[in-house]
Amino acid sequence: MAASEPKVEAQVLQGDGAFPNNPHLPLLVYRRAIDPGGPSAAGEFEEAYERNGWTGSWRNGVFAFHHFHSTAHEVLGIAAGSAKIQFGGPEGPIIEVNAGDMAILPAGTSHKRVDASDDLLVVGAYPQGQSDYDMLRGNPDETPEARERIAAVSLPEADPLFGPDGPLLEHWQKSANA
Repeated sequence: MAASEPKVEAQVLQGDGAFPNNPHLPLLVYRRAIDPGGPSAAGEFEEAYERNGWTGSWRNGVFAFHHFHSTAHEVLGIAAGSAKIQFGGPEGPIIEVNAGDMAILPAGTSHKRVDASDDLLVVGAYPQGQSDYDMLRGNPDETPEARERIAAVSLPEADPLFGPDGPLLEHWQKSANA
């Protein structure tokens, strides 16, 4: 069951050389977004994503190399286990996430698994219309065009877990209008 009031951590990540990140929208980490002891955390994330228009869901982990998507935002729900993920490129913060947590990455946000428990299970998805995403690994020759694509990615219509009134829209609309 989704938490009624998750603790939300928001951080705008500045560009890190070949990793542009998103200069306007913050990375959001929801602590205990769902009950980590639930019998089907993965299913709970998937059902919420589908209900709120986040598509192309998948179950896996996080790649152990820096990468980002310039054509889509992405949500990572930690269904089981724990991980340390570096966001923002080689100089970015390393954030520990645990079962029940969820990270929402604005388009352009570099991410890399630094360490993980053996039972890590991540459920990811993309906003409606953005599931045809690219995957870039920080080639400096691609950065200028990637920045243009990042700027053109539209805001999602709903928070992946809490719907149209969720914390995502509050944080991102405020940042986009600043």
